[in-house]
Amino acid sequence: MSPLWPLPALLWAQWRSFVNLRAGESRAGRLLPAALALVWYALWTSLALGALVLLSKPARAELAVLLPWGLMSVFLYWQLAPVLAASLGASLDFRKLRIYPVPESRLFAAEVLLRLATGPEMALVLTGAALGLLRNPAVPAWAPLTALPLYVLFNLLAAAGMRGLLERAFTYRWVREALALALVLIAAAPQVLVLRGPSGYLPLLRLHGPSIYWPWVSFGRLAVGWFGPQDWVLAALWSTAAYLFGRWQFGRSLRFEPAAARPQAPVRPRRSMGGERRLRLPSAPLPDPLGAILEKELRSLARSPRFRLVFLMGFSFGFLIWAPLARRPGGFSENYPVLVSVYALLLLAEVIFWNMFGFDRAAASLWFLAPVSFRYVLAGKNLAGAVLVTAEVTVVLAVCALLGVPLHPLKILEAYGVALTLCLYLLAAGNLSSLRFPRPVNPEHSWSRASAGRLQILLLLLYPALGAPVGLAYLARWALDSEAVFFALLAGAAAGGVVFYRASLAGAVRLADRRKEFFVRSLSEGGGPLLTQ
Repeated sequence: MSPLWPLPALLWAQWRSFVNLRAGESRAGRLLPAALALVWYALWTSLALGALVLLSKPARAELAVLLPWGLMSVFLYWQLAPVLAASLGASLDFRKLRIYPVPESRLFAAEVLLRLATGPEMALVLTGAALGLLRNPAVPAWAPLTALPLYVLFNLLAAAGMRGLLERAFTYRWVREALALALVLIAAAPQVLVLRGPSGYLPLLRLHGPSIYWPWVSFGRLAVGWFGPQDWVLAALWSTAAYLFGRWQFGRSLRFEPAAARPQAPVRPRRSMGGERRLRLPSAPLPDPLGAILEKELRSLARSPRFRLVFLMGFSFGFLIWAPLARRPGGFSENYPVLVSVYALLLLAEVIFWNMFGFDRAAASLWFLAPVSFRYVLAGKNLAGAVLVTAEVTVVLAVCALLGVPLHPLKILEAYGVALTLCLYLLAAGNLSSLRFPRPVNPEHSWSRASAGRLQILLLLLYPALGAPVGLAYLARWALDSEAVFFALLAGAAAGGVVFYRASLAGAVRLADRRKEFFVRSLSEGGGPLLTQ
């Protein structure tokens, strides 16, 4: 038996799974993601070339200080990029492969190799860094050829363990949201330190490297050939710790049963009476079936970890994203609540607009069996989206008030007006995209992608077009310096959104009647050996 068995078969199965995911798409559906990936990796290739040029300069003392910071960035990207991208990556579901006579050590080796898929950009950058060090006459050739491959292996082992840990943690209610939110906030913390830290903070980082006990310091010093015995010892200890962590977490995930680990919630009818009333408030004035559909949507989305995560990120991570603009005097600081509100709206769009039937999955067939017009189904889901957008903007404004951000009455009106106007256009386009690109989404997966890949590419064109009416209002305010003109044009954009929404609603009803079988079949597809989160 080959010592590599069955690694080639497992890697081939992974590749075929990726290929089969796009087998039924049109040529445009396959070419557009490929073109976007080409542009993305061209940018990283330019960064790798920059590392090659920088590290080829013969100044070993400076390299020993700068390279650890670069390797630290590689480590953080490799471990946290899947979290920030709201995806743990795609991999074979090794729990389904336990029925085959494959040793656990071989499965772990396959999982480590598959972690290259979560950080190919970093492998590209490290290749450029290695070539630059090889061209540097002050660095011995054996140093980068030894240290950097070992550092790649260290990152792969750590990434395998991190995936197993997060995969299990995200199966528990509220734990996944809290952990995911903490990771996102930690990832955004450096820019806050730079903005609010003492003067001269960045020059201090350039002059003083991180502590010698961190792995990127040991590997960095080894890569430039400027090391001591402690660097070999620390690199070996960190690599051993990464292997033990990865193997331990992979073994636990291999024997982990999500359904058995999830505790059954006790029935507490008295405590839920207040929540019941709050959930019924938006639907109370509406007649059935519209009110019933609205209440059903609010209940199901409130129980979805994926929705709760993006709702929390809207008014937390959004503040950190736009924090640099808030510190600048002028229009950016004044429009800070509006910027955060629009950012939160775009985060919610993937869950409640573009693929609004994704969480229903096979149960979406009920909408065609129930004696209810499909127009009411779309209207009920759209009303739920508008209610949740209003709630998100309200929370954003409340957080702004708590943080001391100036809130003038006109700015509050502007935040609601801009968000709800954009919501009209997004709902109108979302009615059509939800029927043309249906995709089943597991609501228990906090990091699963909620819309199809083809639609993700199409959104690059849709967002500028759908936001153009609101952008025209801002352009008029900048040119004429008149709030009255701005709100008049915003009201006109809202009226145009109502017309667009009514037309799209009628078109979506006709589309649902024509694509009924495809719609139900697409949302009823089950999972295979490929696990995507």
